Amino acid sequence: MAFEGLASKLQETLKKLKGKGKLTEKDIKEAMREVKLALLEADVNYKIVKDFVKKVSEKSMGNEVLESLTPGQQVIKIVNEELVELMGTTESQINFAQNNITVIMLVGLQGAGKTTLAGKLALQLKKKNKKPLLAACDIYRPAAIKQLQVVGKQIDIPVFSLGDKVSPIDISKAAIKHAKDNNLNVVIIDTAGRLHIDEELMKELQDVKEGVNPDEILLVVDAMTGQDAVNVAESFNSKLDVTGVVLTKLDGDTRGGAALSIKAITGKPIKFVGIGEKMNDFEVFHPDRMASRILGMGDVLTLIEKAQQAIDEKEAEKLGNRLMNQEFNLEDFQQAMQQMKNLGPLNKIVEMIPGINTKELQGVDLSQGEKELKKTEAIIGSMTIKERRNPSLVSGSSSRKKRIASGSGTTIQDINKLLKQFEEMKKMMKQMKGMQKGFMKKKGLFGKLPF
Repeated sequence: MAFEGLASKLQETLKKLKGKGKLTEKDIKEAMREVKLALLEADVNYKIVKDFVKKVSEKSMGNEVLESLTPGQQVIKIVNEELVELMGTTESQINFAQNNITVIMLVGLQGAGKTTLAGKLALQLKKKNKKPLLAACDIYRPAAIKQLQVVGKQIDIPVFSLGDKVSPIDISKAAIKHAKDNNLNVVIIDTAGRLHIDEELMKELQDVKEGVNPDEILLVVDAMTGQDAVNVAESFNSKLDVTGVVLTKLDGDTRGGAALSIKAITGKPIKFVGIGEKMNDFEVFHPDRMASRILGMGDVLTLIEKAQQAIDEKEAEKLGNRLMNQEFNLEDFQQAMQQMKNLGPLNKIVEMIPGINTKELQGVDLSQGEKELKKTEAIIGSMTIKERRNPSLVSGSSSRKKRIASGSGTTIQDINKLLKQFEEMKKMMKQMKGMQKGFMKKKGLFGKLPF
């Protein structure tokens, strides 16, 4: 979970302040010492930590905070604002070319995840009605071209290649011409990387930059490398003047130091983050939402956006109506679960819920809920259509339960548990029927979730 260690320590420290009716300068100094240690342990650059703590301390020592009725909350507000400032205040969008083809050049070290990232970016642009083309310009790494072609096929996006005998500059120019000829409006250039920064690599990237004049040069950095990620960003930016940074593998970095350091050191915004291995595990970077997650305030806006993208509104409304009218059966139950699964892994959803303390979740197996969903799907899938539409047929028949348990690889106890949950849901919905107008017709997240 991204920022796990930092989030739990900051939340714990600020919770102590929040619990006090009045704050003294000593309280704030002690809290800032803990904040400083938490940031350093999260692998945030020392100079940035020093400046951050100084700013928060100065603002927190003011009379308007110390004499406030809620001084702890005022300090939390200041920490939140400074975290947002540190990461870039607002989200940074792609600079699309006006009435022309947008050229996006991806650069970075080998192993940062550029090729996979190229596909994730292309898929997101496709969802926004753009017509992207992936250009295979890594002619050195074995199977790099093949990897990009596999990624392109997976997401149904064309890949342009001239093999590994043509220079990256010529491939880039030819890809742009191919895009024009085929009515495509975005070219994403997947360039070569090295295991370390060298003059040969930089010269080649500079030549590609001069040859095609890209609208965006996005530096792809592995968040798990911590301070090294910041050093890499500095080096690439000094040679290429990148327009933005993309952090990959942020979900695997419990510290988060790179995300908190890169913007401050390079002056270049973090535009996107990779948060998993799937092609959809890719987000626009919102500094305010990330700060909110770190401080345990949740990220309801991203959760709503995910719900809007993943959940079919018409189907959700239909399921809701059937549920409220007592017409809900196990077929509907299965469909509702599928809609929920589309939101993504439970551990990533939990991060976005306000008030969740990441420390309290340590040791909790969040994958258990997903295992239960799979088990439920297997049980319902092993039923006949008649049984799904009329679960009472199963409730009163031990032979049916044995057959379903055998077909789903579960036990009769599992089936009884599911049937009990189903009946409890129906009873609850019967009690809520009188509240239908006030609940099911609400807009936003709760109006979209199919339960």
